[in-house]
Amino acid sequence: MSVPQNLRYAKSHEWVRVEGDTAVVGITDHAQHELTDIVYVELPAVGDRVEAGKECAVVESVKAASDIYAPVSGDVVAINDELTSAPELVNQDPFGKGWMFKIKVSDPAEVNDMLSPSDYAHHIGA
Repeated sequence: MSVPQNLRYAKSHEWVRVEGDTAVVGITDHAQHELTDIVYVELPAVGDRVEAGKECAVVESVKAASDIYAPVSGDVVAINDELTSAPELVNQDPFGKGWMFKIKVSDPAEVNDMLSPSDYAHHIGA
């Protein structure tokens, strides 16, 4: 399983890449691998306020539907519209083209509370 060193991770298998005051959010390679073929992604709307640890999106695979939790609190400022017509991007490139949404972070300390790459790797037994 790939665990990029430039990201922070939630125990619920979301990742965050901080770009200024914005957090780009997606699900990890481990999560997409467990879900298998993702066939549908329901994202929050731009302007939605999300709260760390609360459900904010859904992915459906051939196996099951799974909630996606906001790893940090803030306002959704962008969504990856490509996932509407190509949800398989989450499987193909979970850390790149498969990103899900961007949050303008309201509490930067929440990012520091997330798992480091080595802690996440330990969490998934990698």
